[in-house]
Amino acid sequence: MAPPQIQHDALNATFTGIETQCDGTSVHHFRGIKYANIPGRFERATPVTGFERAVIDASKFGPRCPQVDIDVRHLLRIPEDYVIEKEAEDEFECLTIDVTVPPGSEGKGELPVLVWIHGGSQIMTFCSAASGICDPTRLVADSIISDQPFVFVSINYRLNIFSFGDGIEKNLALKDQRLGLEWVRRNIAAFGGNPENITLAGESAGGVYVHAHLITGPPVKRAVLASGSLYLSSPLPVERGNVLIKALEAKVQEYGQPSLREASVTVLLQALKESNVNTMWIQEEEELKGWETRIEQADEVMIGDTEYESVIWRNGIETFDGLTIAAAFEQDKTWGTKLRKAYQVVPDRPTACKLGALDLVNDARWTLPVELVTDKLTTAGKRVYKYVVDQPNPWQASSRAHHAVDLLFLFGGVDLSFNLAADAVGKEMRARWVQFVAGKGPWSVERRFAFGPVGECKEIDEGQFAARRRVKQLRLLKEAGIGVYLPIVFALTAGKISLLN
Repeated sequence: MAPPQIQHDALNATFTGIETQCDGTSVHHFRGIKYANIPGRFERATPVTGFERAVIDASKFGPRCPQVDIDVRHLLRIPEDYVIEKEAEDEFECLTIDVTVPPGSEGKGELPVLVWIHGGSQIMTFCSAASGICDPTRLVADSIISDQPFVFVSINYRLNIFSFGDGIEKNLALKDQRLGLEWVRRNIAAFGGNPENITLAGESAGGVYVHAHLITGPPVKRAVLASGSLYLSSPLPVERGNVLIKALEAKVQEYGQPSLREASVTVLLQALKESNVNTMWIQEEEELKGWETRIEQADEVMIGDTEYESVIWRNGIETFDGLTIAAAFEQDKTWGTKLRKAYQVVPDRPTACKLGALDLVNDARWTLPVELVTDKLTTAGKRVYKYVVDQPNPWQASSRAHHAVDLLFLFGGVDLSFNLAADAVGKEMRARWVQFVAGKGPWSVERRFAFGPVGECKEIDEGQFAARRRVKQLRLLKEAGIGVYLPIVFALTAGKISLLN
């Protein structure tokens, strides 16, 4: 059978893709399409508006941004014998787009488009399609089977120091993604997608970026904030970024290299590794000012969390003793004691302190933001669909419904048929996402949707929600305000995050 092809007149190219099968349903992929050029390190990319070659091989994934190697199987408890091939990396060729389409849709420009931004603490690619874990084949196949087909697009972008820059140009990842979104709007019709019907979605750091795009525009039809928002990683002062830049600059100079801008890729990655840079952040810029009060530019939003998001700080927080954790709460004399007691933080109870600290971080960074974003959007007349993911890890249930476990269910890239409950949650989650992308309400806006536990998926009311999350503590945090609880969170989490929990 001949491979799928798309003639794209505007880009002066014919893209030759690849066909895969999922339970007898065919799906077409066009991979590694370059959407922007990087003229130099730490410089803004420029859009690709056309190609000189008539036929372009789009059957292979493009290289990802260089990064310190982190085993993504670790956090997800994926068995050690699951093979992930090493992915190619290239600093200047990493701005590519992957497009997955239902066969026969090419050229019609009618289908909804789901644009995906991956997470990874803004330092690495957490679960790519190339790894097989976030392969969109099953998700798109399910959309075809349900007669609600859509086009799936994932955007690759710069990460870690290559995105962070050396103090001149900032937030290059956001600017790369914006070029990717512009590419989608200009070019997706040839692949079958409707550029006026985009759902922008991301998980963890991907959700942070999606939230930033919703604040800065232009608007999209729908958005999904999965375990991530600007409340998880809010824009930080440039001065803080400068401290990191100076430390890394000193490190590369120890290796005999003149500067970050001139150092080799190998040296930059070594500097990141030896400096234990395990997360980065968006830096403050004019376009993001006042983000907390600005309305997200989407007609409807799906937003939710997993039951144990704060797992990524577990190993770090467990290095503290009870006195250190309790001291973090005493920064505010009015609210500190109330919050400390609400989260069972008692100085001479070290285990309870550690659990309470993780609960506070979970609530402040993920669960409360769901309510804050919902309140703002609902007041603005937008539709919001809230959910919780309570289905535990399919291989190790004692790991609970931890951060990023929903990726296993949503994509179904790793076979979960050995665990009937997890498999059922995956099927239900994909069905609900397909409905949302199609513009059909996935559940009632008056209720939340619960994915799990024990394989059960259903709408829940506020009383049932209170049995799953710390509603009393959420009210207390909201009353205290972000100015009170954020310094506590910083004191507990600074330098303690890891994707290897």
